[in-house]
Amino acid sequence: MTTNTAAWILSKRADLAVQPASYIPPGDNEIVVKNHAIAINPLDWILQNAGELVFSWIRYPFILGSDLAGEVVEVGKNVSRFKVGQRVLAHAVGSDPKRNRAAEGAFQNYTVVLEHMAYAIPDSMSYESAAVLPLGLSTAACGLFEKDQMALLHPSATAKQAKATGQTVLVWGGSTSVGCNAIQLAVAAGYEVIATASAKNFDYLRKLGASQVFDYRSDSVVTDIIQACNGKILAGAMAIGMGSMEACLDIVHACKGNKFVAMATFPVSFQKMTKGTNLKLQFLLQLPRLVAFMLSMQIKSRLRGIRTKAIFGTSLIANEVSQLIYRDFLPAALAQGIFVAAPSPHVIGKGLEYVQAGLDMQRKGVSASKIVISL
Repeated sequence: MTTNTAAWILSKRADLAVQPASYIPPGDNEIVVKNHAIAINPLDWILQNAGELVFSWIRYPFILGSDLAGEVVEVGKNVSRFKVGQRVLAHAVGSDPKRNRAAEGAFQNYTVVLEHMAYAIPDSMSYESAAVLPLGLSTAACGLFEKDQMALLHPSATAKQAKATGQTVLVWGGSTSVGCNAIQLAVAAGYEVIATASAKNFDYLRKLGASQVFDYRSDSVVTDIIQACNGKILAGAMAIGMGSMEACLDIVHACKGNKFVAMATFPVSFQKMTKGTNLKLQFLLQLPRLVAFMLSMQIKSRLRGIRTKAIFGTSLIANEVSQLIYRDFLPAALAQGIFVAAPSPHVIGKGLEYVQAGLDMQRKGVSASKIVISL
C-alpha cells in the first residue's frame, strides 16, 4: 500500500504541519504524480494568511500548492497521453472552487492531477526547473488568450511558424513568474512585448524576448512607455504588481489599439496582513483604500473606454486554453528552445519540512526567481 505525506494547513492561518495523508487513486481523466519538486507562489501564502477572505470555499484541514514536477505513478482509465514512469510538470488545481480537494494540492508526495493540466517534460529538464512553470504559465495564458481577456492570436509551436502581428503587448511586472511567462507567450504568438522591471532584470527580460524594458520605479516610466509606443498598435496590457493597474490604464488610454487591461494582482496588500486572529480587522482597515481604488479604476476605465478584467489562474481548466498550452504549444516550444522555464528556480532545501520556510521567504519578496523545494 502506497503511503503519502503532506504539508497540511490544519486550520485558518496556521503554519503548515507535515503529517500523513491518504494516497488517492486517479479518477477517469486524472493521473497521480509522485512529486520530485514543488514551487511556491504568492497565492500560497495569501491562502495561508487570508484564505477565508479570498477562497472562502476551502475547508480545513487542506493541502495547498499549485506547482509540481514529478513522475507519473498511476493513470485513469480514460488517459492515453501519459504512462507510468513519465516525467511531467503539472498545475495542481485543488484550491479551485470547482475542484476544492486536498488530494489535488501540490504540497504532498503524491498529487492527483487533471490529465489536461499536465505535460511530459524532456529528460534534459530538471524537476526543479520544470516546477517553476505551472501557475505562472497558466495565469499568463489566461490573461493573454482567453476570449474574455486579451484574446490574442495563439502562440506558434515553433519559431519558424511565428508570424509578426505588427502589434505590441505591455507586460507591467515582467520579472514576476506571470510576467516571465507572459513575455514568452506573447512573443511566440507574434507580438512585440514592452515590459517593466527593476534595472537589474533588464537583460534577463530581453533574453526572454522583450524588445524594450523600463524601470517601473522611474518617475517618468509612464511617459517613457507612452513615447515608446508612439506609432505602435497595442494589443492590450497585463498589470502585475501593486500600482500596475493605474499605470497601465494611463498608458493604454494614451496609445492606439485594443483598450484592454488584464489585471493579475488584487489591489490589497496581503503582505501587511499577519496570521493573527484580527485578520478581518486588518482587512477592514484596508477596505476604504480598496473601495476607493475600485471606484477610481472603474470611473477611469469607463470614461476612457477601456475594458478591464481580473485574471483567475485556474479558469483555463474549463476552456480551450488548457489544451492550447499544455498539449499544443508547450511540448514543441520547449523542444525547439523558443520557450524556457522562467524565472530561475531557487532551491531552498529538500523535503516537505521546507515548504513553510518557502512561504515565509516568498512573502518577503523575490525577484526574477522562484522558490523551489526538492522532494
